[in-house]
Amino acid sequence: MLLAIDVGNTNSVIALYDKERPAAQWRASTSTTRTADEYAVWLSQLMGFAGYKLEDVSECIISTVVPQSLFHLRNLSRRYFNTEPFVIGHDNIPGVEVRIAKPSEAGADRLVNAVGAFTAHGGPLVVVDSGTATNFDIVGADGAFEGGVIAPGINLSMQALHEAAARLPRIAIEKPPKIIGTDTVGAMQTGVFWGYISLIEGLLARIKDEYAAPMKVVATGGIASLFEGQTDAIDIFDHDLTIRGLFEISKRLKAK
Repeated sequence: MLLAIDVGNTNSVIALYDKERPAAQWRASTSTTRTADEYAVWLSQLMGFAGYKLEDVSECIISTVVPQSLFHLRNLSRRYFNTEPFVIGHDNIPGVEVRIAKPSEAGADRLVNAVGAFTAHGGPLVVVDSGTATNFDIVGADGAFEGGVIAPGINLSMQALHEAAARLPRIAIEKPPKIIGTDTVGAMQTGVFWGYISLIEGLLARIKDEYAAPMKVVATGGIASLFEGQTDAIDIFDHDLTIRGLFEISKRLKAK
């Protein structure tokens, strides 16, 4: 079985594949100090709930934007799965051309998203990945990664607002009942919720104008579900896009 691990700045997603079939998936907060043994204890319990054992894993693929976590994940794969993991980099993904000035600057998460999006939805398209940062990644008609836009994530902006302004509280992100707030929390909720939807809609409009070709828009990431049904700018919400990308890359590696 294949274990696919996607480590983001805030959350990590781990999925188990039984041949072509997704068998189980789990999400946890990202920790740079969690050791290989701690990962193994955590995983063995979750896999047990799903009817699997650590011994069932024979392959491992890792995508991470947090370099400090890689040492422990490599040790997890070597020690408990007896296999050398494949680690996603800018130059080792089969079938993906990186068309930016400095290909080494393309984050692993953005490239994996490009593969997952193109595999499921074709191209050209824009992947809107809402996490610690909000990424707008351009995937060409042939599946190439063509650059994009990086903006602060909604949680990051809300945290900065709270920490920089002494009298502004920390609030939950939710759709406010109306646009004009009549108290501080209501005003902040409008600014955060509708402000980010406006950011997404505005940037997508400018991207499409510059690209000058029809493009689908696919949204993913831990925050994406907040915007589902709230904007017509997003065509598809695909919450398993990144993990699907990792699985597709593993298939391409086997084919090679």
